[in-house]
Amino acid sequence: MANPKYKMSRSNSRSRRAHDALKVPNVIECPNCKAPALPHRLCQACGFYGGREVIKLSDMKKKKAS
Repeated sequence: MANPKYKMSRSNSRSRRAHDALKVPNVIECPNCKAPALPHRLCQACGFYGGREVIKLSDMKKKKAS
C-alpha cells in the first residue's frame, strides 16, 4: 500500500475533511396535505406528487395489515 512520506499538517487534514459534515435535508411543505416532504419526491403522508395522486396510501395500509 502507498504510505505518506511526510506528516500531513492539521490545516491540510482539516481542509480535506471540510465537506464531510452532515447536512440538514431540504424539506418543503406538501401542497396537498401540508405535511413536511422532500422536494421532487412523493409525499409519504398523502401519496401525492405534482398535484395528482400517485399512490393510494389507504390501499397500501390495508395490504400491510393483512
